[in-house]
Amino acid sequence: MQHLTHKTQKDLEKSNKIILVVEDDNSIGSILVDILSQETSYHVLLVTDAFQAMRVLRTIRPSLFMTDYLLPQMNGIALYDHLCATNDLKHVPTIVMSAYLPEDEVKKRQLIGINKPFELDELLDTVEKLLED
Repeated sequence: MQHLTHKTQKDLEKSNKIILVVEDDNSIGSILVDILSQETSYHVLLVTDAFQAMRVLRTIRPSLFMTDYLLPQMNGIALYDHLCATNDLKHVPTIVMSAYLPEDEVKKRQLIGINKPFELDELLDTVEKLLED
């Protein structure tokens, strides 16, 4: 009986976690939101550019930050750097996705890089590993 209560508590903690997805391709963004919402118990927010992400981050603190690298006006790495400098988000795990992943920049910042196209199972496993307590 106690184990069940613990599991329920863990599920409640998971449901309070927010994943902020920054993806300018509407079809990829929709797929990511659908998959993450259906396959995990996390809340998922989607924005389509760096400036929307900065506005959202004034009011929420995500548990995971997931961004496309090639965004209009500001790439995902520059967005991450800006967010760390202004909102102290360096502790938030971050996944950078791209068909043209800048491996050196990702490693230098100790981010998780995922190449597009990616396997959904790989993405879901990565999200779970980063958000498990």
